[in-house]
Amino acid sequence: MDESLSQLQRVAIAPSQLQHSTLTLTPEQQHYLRRVLRLQQGDRFIAMDGQGCWWLAMVDQATTAVVLEAIAIATELPIPMTLLVAMPKGNGMDDIVRQTTELGVAEIWPVMSDRTLLQPSATKVERWRRIAREAAEQSERQFIPTILEPTPWVQALEPVAQAVVETGAIAYLCTARGNPRSLLTDWQQHRPTPPSRIFVATGPEGGWSLAEQEGAIAHHFSPVSLGQRILRAVTAPGVAIALLAAVQEAPPSAKQP
Repeated sequence: MDESLSQLQRVAIAPSQLQHSTLTLTPEQQHYLRRVLRLQQGDRFIAMDGQGCWWLAMVDQATTAVVLEAIAIATELPIPMTLLVAMPKGNGMDDIVRQTTELGVAEIWPVMSDRTLLQPSATKVERWRRIAREAAEQSERQFIPTILEPTPWVQALEPVAQAVVETGAIAYLCTARGNPRSLLTDWQQHRPTPPSRIFVATGPEGGWSLAEQEGAIAHHFSPVSLGQRILRAVTAPGVAIALLAAVQEAPPSAKQP
């Protein structure tokens, strides 16, 4: 991105807000631009629709902005990744959503495992979506990750298995037990053909139960390790996404050990 544009604030909008070259601002956006950022009429910012499009915009009237031009940008990973995360207790999901959005995840699917203690409300899910939007703005993402509705782990297995069989996706189950192959080793050495999508699942405090692991393997998940140390439930998702993203973005000569 041009250096002058990189200094501008980014604001996520809904596609329906843009009609021709006029951007209708929500009350929250008006407050943010005028009161928080203290932008005046004629000042510029970047509008992003979370679906791949960016525009250079200029504050116009109190409730509108003018779109000046489209901006070409490429910040997304070549292979979309879905994180299935067994929700940790407390506010751990806030950090997971923020960090993995910054790292490039395309979709976050909260799941309820045998050892999951959190029972999220609709308010919690909306909070995670807001965090994802803010993190996407901050990290210059083209897309805002989709936060799916929380689902029991056993119900999430079938659609993943279907994607593996029918679309060429791959699925990883991160586990600390049973001496599985390293995620990084598997990804580097045994996937010569890029998959259509990557699913990666990380477990709750205490890890996946044996039945959950067996069910995942039966649905085409490959068990993998994130290293020799036991990671916290809030640490593992970022490590997994970072490893997969790093290999995707490495120069071709560096992708094979």
